[in-house]
Amino acid sequence: MTIGHHAPPPGARTGVADYAETLLGVLQSSAPPGTVIERNAGRADIHLYHLGNNRLHSEIYSRAISTPGILIVHDAVLHHFLLGALSPAQYVDEFVYNYGEWSRHIAEELWRERAACVIDPRYFRYPMLRRAVENAIAVIVHNAGAADIARAHGARTVHVIPHFFEARDVPDAFAAERFRQRLGIAPGVTLYGIFGYLRETKRVNACVSAFRRLYAARADTALVVAGDAVSGDLGRLLAAESSHPAIHRVGHLSEADCQITAAAVDCCLNLRYPAAGETSGIAIRLMGIGKPVVVTEGPETADFPAAACLRVPSGVDEAAVLFDQMAFVAEFPLLAARIGQEAARHIRTSHSLEGVASRYWQVIESVRESSTGLTCTR
Repeated sequence: MTIGHHAPPPGARTGVADYAETLLGVLQSSAPPGTVIERNAGRADIHLYHLGNNRLHSEIYSRAISTPGILIVHDAVLHHFLLGALSPAQYVDEFVYNYGEWSRHIAEELWRERAACVIDPRYFRYPMLRRAVENAIAVIVHNAGAADIARAHGARTVHVIPHFFEARDVPDAFAAERFRQRLGIAPGVTLYGIFGYLRETKRVNACVSAFRRLYAARADTALVVAGDAVSGDLGRLLAAESSHPAIHRVGHLSEADCQITAAAVDCCLNLRYPAAGETSGIAIRLMGIGKPVVVTEGPETADFPAAACLRVPSGVDEAAVLFDQMAFVAEFPLLAARIGQEAARHIRTSHSLEGVASRYWQVIESVRESSTGLTCTR
């Protein structure tokens, strides 16, 4: 059996590329005898397509439609990708394809106001996922929220496979303390961290505002913001915030520096609103090494045990609850550490890389059995 594996190229600035590369390696090492996994195969018995919400997935999206296979949906909202890939007429037609002729006026309005799409919740209410999932042989998602979106858009067979945790060597306390010293963070200071490709939906502004309020009450706190800003507006805001004595902007991190930074923080801020059905690889990684993580309440995080993370509601209560959760971590470090320990137990049990790979093979085998003799061509 030949399996085609389709994902953004290794090193592409998207978490999907990192996820896909790690998954490819473990699938290759655990493949049954006689099974070959080939990158970007034009011809294969089964194709695996990694799909996300940006233009790096344009060719993958087209191939997944023309040659159906197993679709791995990392972002269950494709609206923003399609806004950037289609002409006005194509966009309206695609919206109507998803939601019916009665919605044409909504599509026209959303196109006119698309400049606000990164923060306007309306664009997240219409995932525009139908064309991708309705003919897929099987759809894999990482959480129940994404599964509901996929089914609502015509997916016939949906499998929920948790986002994996890849166990790695964690830098020791000495290396973490040296990193903190380089930033000028004194011993005993509670350090919060924001990681990844930074966009407005990660509530970076809200996190910075909450930290400023906390710092005014407790000078023994600090915030590190790591990663590239996706938008120019957010980049300029973060550049201005870096003048704050306790806000440290470190930009894009290498893998080694990311490990050290993750080890150095006391708490990770990982909010998502509006959400796109995604499971955060950063949240899984930080929880897996025993860090308390603050997440937004919602179906994307509902599978995390109550004692394994700190939750914040979206909407009007976000600011107050976020401040309270951050203050809790600073005021009660031992209790926060217990949350991190519970997070590590859950992630290492339910999100292990080997366990996730085994579940992928189960899906592949079920597709193979139901499609005996099937050969997919480009």
